[in-house]
Amino acid sequence: MSRPQKPKVNSASQKEIDAAQENFDKFQEQIDNVSNDLSERPKSHETEPQAKLTADDWKKSEDIYLKPTRTQYPGPVPKTGVMTDKFNEKFREQYEFDKQFVRFIAENAEIIGESIVIWTRPYPGMPAEQWTVPVNKPVWGPRYLAEQIKRKFYRRLKMEERSSPENQIGSDGVASFYGKVVVESTIQRLDARSAPKQQVSMNRKVSNF
Repeated sequence: MSRPQKPKVNSASQKEIDAAQENFDKFQEQIDNVSNDLSERPKSHETEPQAKLTADDWKKSEDIYLKPTRTQYPGPVPKTGVMTDKFNEKFREQYEFDKQFVRFIAENAEIIGESIVIWTRPYPGMPAEQWTVPVNKPVWGPRYLAEQIKRKFYRRLKMEERSSPENQIGSDGVASFYGKVVVESTIQRLDARSAPKQQVSMNRKVSNF
């Protein structure tokens, strides 16, 4: 089957189409650059903790240890019986660190006061786990769970305008691309605040994250 041919247009129309495509490509390139740039991520202003606990409050609060509410283990491919993925032993040391229990307070900025339901699967070969995390109270959970909660954010973009002759619409009626897409702020949807350093609970020293 032959490829469909482009519709024939006059030179003026083709010029507009080419200019529009060029502008779109530039805009898309900036969006891609912003999306891939995780090293510099401006944060919105620091928000106040939803639960304002003193270090003494942390010590007096009960120890709540979280467990997965559901667990799904990776299975073999039906036809071959071969496991879909296996744990890479190169990451054993990092896994041992990530599975350490840490104490934190989870916050739900989307629906304040509602528990967080979240899935984790930090490494291939590990089971997927569903957690129900109560908010605004100290809890114990694996570090990878706390880190997963902290990664729940979104970025607000804006167009940074530039003053240049390209800002004007040309005589041919084609508007030129101008400005630069930048990250205005990062909004934290969910968060996990670490326990105070050097806290001790049930003879266990808290490992901060």
